[in-house]
Amino acid sequence: MTQSPLAAQIVDTLKHRIGKDERAAHPHDWLAATILTLRNDIIDRWMESTRAAHAAGAKRVYYLSLEFLIGRLLRDALANLGRDSEVRDALEELGIELAAIEAIEPDAALGNGGLGRLAACFMESLASLDLPAYGYGIRYVNGMFRQRIDDGWQVELPETWLAHGNPWEFERRESAYLVGFGGEVVSEDGGRVHWKPAEGLEAMAVDTPVVGWRGRRVNTLRLWTARAFDPIRLDRFNAGDHQGALAGQVAAETLVRVLYPADSTPAGQELRLRQEYFFSSASIQDIVRRHMQYFGDITTLPEKAAIQLNDTHPAVAVAELMRLLVDHHDVAFDEAWDIARATFGYTNHTLLPEALESWPLPLFERLLPRHMQLVYAINAKLLKEARETPGIDDRAITAISLIDEGGERRVRMANLAFAGAHSINGVAALHTELMKKTVFADLHRLYPDRINNKTNGITPRRWLHECNPGLTALIADGIGPAFKDDAAKLSRLAPLADDPSFRERFAAVKRANKVALADHIRAETGLSLDPDALFDVQVKRIHEYKRQLLNLLETVALYDQIRSHPERDWVPRVKLFAGKAAPSYWNAKLIIKLANDIARRINGDPAVQGLLKVAFLPNYNVSLAERIMPAADLSEQISTAGMEASGTGNMKLALNGALTIGTLDGANIEIKDRVGDENIVIFGLTADQVAERARNYHPREMIERCPALAQALSAIASGVFSPDDPGRYAGLVGELYDHDRFFLAADFESYAAAQREVDRRWRDPAGWGAAAIRNVAGMGWFSSDRTIREYARDIWHVA
Repeated sequence: MTQSPLAAQIVDTLKHRIGKDERAAHPHDWLAATILTLRNDIIDRWMESTRAAHAAGAKRVYYLSLEFLIGRLLRDALANLGRDSEVRDALEELGIELAAIEAIEPDAALGNGGLGRLAACFMESLASLDLPAYGYGIRYVNGMFRQRIDDGWQVELPETWLAHGNPWEFERRESAYLVGFGGEVVSEDGGRVHWKPAEGLEAMAVDTPVVGWRGRRVNTLRLWTARAFDPIRLDRFNAGDHQGALAGQVAAETLVRVLYPADSTPAGQELRLRQEYFFSSASIQDIVRRHMQYFGDITTLPEKAAIQLNDTHPAVAVAELMRLLVDHHDVAFDEAWDIARATFGYTNHTLLPEALESWPLPLFERLLPRHMQLVYAINAKLLKEARETPGIDDRAITAISLIDEGGERRVRMANLAFAGAHSINGVAALHTELMKKTVFADLHRLYPDRINNKTNGITPRRWLHECNPGLTALIADGIGPAFKDDAAKLSRLAPLADDPSFRERFAAVKRANKVALADHIRAETGLSLDPDALFDVQVKRIHEYKRQLLNLLETVALYDQIRSHPERDWVPRVKLFAGKAAPSYWNAKLIIKLANDIARRINGDPAVQGLLKVAFLPNYNVSLAERIMPAADLSEQISTAGMEASGTGNMKLALNGALTIGTLDGANIEIKDRVGDENIVIFGLTADQVAERARNYHPREMIERCPALAQALSAIASGVFSPDDPGRYAGLVGELYDHDRFFLAADFESYAAAQREVDRRWRDPAGWGAAAIRNVAGMGWFSSDRTIREYARDIWHVA
């Protein structure tokens, strides 16, 4: 048969780039050949986008993030270029199934949770909105980790996503920068100072194209890899010190090996700080170099560059820009400070004090002596301004200072980011208001116009069009295809919630997605699930404030009720959990073990067969999320009110037709406002009530007044679910009786009642289906396109 031009191009790429004959090619060869063929079109658009921005003298957005959880890129690129059908047909000519090769593309191990996935959504929206932008991060060789579950315990394994290369990336050898550590600061004639690092390595850029919707623009994700200036010291090698000869290269490779190295040891803290400075320094040097190349005047930097700090991880970039301005470009300190503040914006993602990064002052000063001087100089300017502001007392001065003097002296990175930025934004309305009242209350009094809200969003391309093609086609049939270009038009779907025919087709799409997920779970774990049961989903990073434990306690209580009252009309329910715990976070890892212990007991009990099943799905990542979101019926967003900054999993699940059960926390509040009070299930204390009750909270009394909770805790603590180690959970349960920092006891009864309300609604398929459709219709506002438009208008001032 005569091959189509595209099929012929793929075969030619296979032959001349991969070195394989069609008859000898394996699926991974076809994947690489397809990507490399498609890449030609992307490169043309990429170069055109860059030339156009340069010709226009456009202001660029620079997004600095320690994480970019981009997921697989082939499907994303095909969909955004509008070439998915064309490529599918070409591969079919060659006897290859597109879905099969898409499934073997590795997930890029560049992130962990919502922070990194938000950064990826933002990069895609920036390109889709035709805004010139660079993302900056680290090219992690092994990323967070690959999670395996052995006997219920999390086991961390290296994520080898780069083992066979990455066809999407391009080395940029010319974009390489010295990043130094340690040493001393010396004075030169004329009063100038010069930092002489004791050690240094080279940061080299590796670029990945980011394709926007309809190929409108292709932007750049620039990731840094590290290498030693002397990969091998031949003098040492020849002297017999073979390991010492490679020490420099090993140190460089260690820097880019793992995301979030455990910082529970001094060595771990040092590696983490080195990583943050490494990528921040390389990124700022690159931004300044590009600005000088294009515009020649460093003082115009704020007019041509908007640098956004994604959380506190890149906050040291403020001091690094000051170093370059003052030491390398001879800008006076006060003018440099004005330039820096006009250039930087800072996004805060947490209200938990322990999550606001700070570094021991001796460590910071030893690694970054010049930056420590600049931090002191910035702090002097900041505190002088605070002293001159009416109403700022000594207590406020202590809170505003960049140096924490309480106990071990530490450098407060969140305060540095706040002081060094003209805009500080929260990521949900409640979160933003709480920032003003809690973690940044005194800085807000000093700078009352800086804090603003930018509620998070998700890209509807990946999280609806690509992961749920059945629902996308149904929506297009119901309201036309305009929503694909403007997610706000999803609101036109709302009237169809009252159409029985549309509800029936909607339910059919949902069931097909549940069948697909059930098939995947059976293949991966051997567990069989009923697709007609309610799929109750909690998938996110495992952390105590996200309260997977509350869900598990209610699961145990429900299990007891089903066994005690088998005559009742129980709703068949599947509890699905997924997420990773930080390697050094013992309680989070214990919660994973508990989930698996509970699952083993319940799934093996014939008394509840068909009524309740529990599964913990290992190695939660973007690709697994793309399977789960379309199949979920119920979205668990049950964090302690006031502790979740926003959430984006809540948006993905609701966009795919899941009803939310949640607290009035993060973006849940705004989701409730958009989908309607009757289409969401809210329970528990509000943030104000949590703050009030924290002053006089006695969890033991609440537990003793709630028989269902007390019984569940007793069963867990006594070893009912851990007969091999009866005392395994005694400490976990004991903490709830004595401390219960996250108010599980206070919210348990309200949560259990809300779950029975869910049961009641599920028994009404028409009502449930209508509510699910209204959730989809109400989620257009949560597009990351809307969020990026707000950043562009209010913070970056780019058109």
